[in-house]
Amino acid sequence: MLNLRDLLQEMIDNNASDLHITAGVPPMLRIDGVIKRTSHPVITPDISKQIAYSILTEEQQKRFENEKELDFSFGIQGLSRFRANVFQQRGVTSIAIRQIPFEILDFKSLGLPDVVEEFSKKQKGLILVTGPTGSGKSTTLASIIDKINDERNAHVITIEDPIEYIHQHKNCIVNQREVKADTESFASALKHVLRQDPDVILIGEMRDLETMQAALTIAETGHLALATLHTNSTFESINRIVDSFPPTQQGQVRAQLAFVLEGVITQQLVPHISGKGRVLVAEVMVCTPAIRATIRDDKVHQIYGLMQAGTKYGMQTMNQALFKAFINRQISLEEALRRSSDPVELEQMLGEKERDISQLWFQEQDYNKGSQRLHEAVRNDDQCRSADGPVPRHSFEPARETFFQKDSDGGHDRCRIWNNTG
Repeated sequence: MLNLRDLLQEMIDNNASDLHITAGVPPMLRIDGVIKRTSHPVITPDISKQIAYSILTEEQQKRFENEKELDFSFGIQGLSRFRANVFQQRGVTSIAIRQIPFEILDFKSLGLPDVVEEFSKKQKGLILVTGPTGSGKSTTLASIIDKINDERNAHVITIEDPIEYIHQHKNCIVNQREVKADTESFASALKHVLRQDPDVILIGEMRDLETMQAALTIAETGHLALATLHTNSTFESINRIVDSFPPTQQGQVRAQLAFVLEGVITQQLVPHISGKGRVLVAEVMVCTPAIRATIRDDKVHQIYGLMQAGTKYGMQTMNQALFKAFINRQISLEEALRRSSDPVELEQMLGEKERDISQLWFQEQDYNKGSQRLHEAVRNDDQCRSADGPVPRHSFEPARETFFQKDSDGGHDRCRIWNNTG
């Protein structure tokens, strides 16, 4: 009979991000972004319900039966933490479980851009981490909170649905609140959070107008707010926030956002070229005075160009990030183009790189006096060891060199070049 703990162990052993249990198929694992079948037998409706209910409290069971879906998290000692969603499909109970490691990785291990460390040092303002579901947003936020926890003396409050990474009290007090377990809703928690003497507030997800309004107010009152959005680009995040408000308030919201926004990270996880693991690629927008002006004046379409030219501030577009990952041989060309929102621009960038490589090649040929044939380490026949090592740039000129002849002079092997001109 299937045992959930054994399935979770198999999930860890295969380095899978997700486990799916649904009637009609065997348990399925998502490995490096791809759903794969396990060797277990097909799950029946009774077994899927039994597995799901085995990790629910009595109260959670009642909530699930009333609402037909439930988000929650749990941990197994010596294994890992997990985030789960139980839901009904065609009248049958199904469950999706995501692995959340106990260990919180640092920026370098995650592959985050260097500028993210600067974001973690901000004392106030709003920092957004965006991207599609499963792109590692929670992991990035956990790493930022952990960095703050290591380096600052502050009060951190997180509001999550559900709590994912567990933060220990280090230099900071870290209070983590779970929606439905510790508070009724994001809006309710944010309404009272400023009375709890916070320095840093993490908002698991800005889902509606109320949470967006609260995030702006928190950042405006001198606190650091961290939040996530499901958007696919940094400048799209700005439009998403502004468009959530009534037209009569949008001008004021743009002014607020231009004042409090410090940066936006949009990320995605791309399969590694080796076929093992995934690579984080991130678009980064840093709110420079020029970026703030475009937000305030409703010229968001100009942000992309500013990001392209803002590499000295740590900014990069998604295409620049994909280009870098491809050049560093982390991802394939096909995957880079597939993940790009503007593959034509990315192809142009790759074409320019190819031309640069061609120019370097021709320069090398000029350096070698136009010859396209080089000696192989002085023909690998340097019997008298006239060079300490190979000389790969020694040009070969057939008009002047006929052959090498070994000669002996007093018992010492020597090399003599015979010249065909005389």
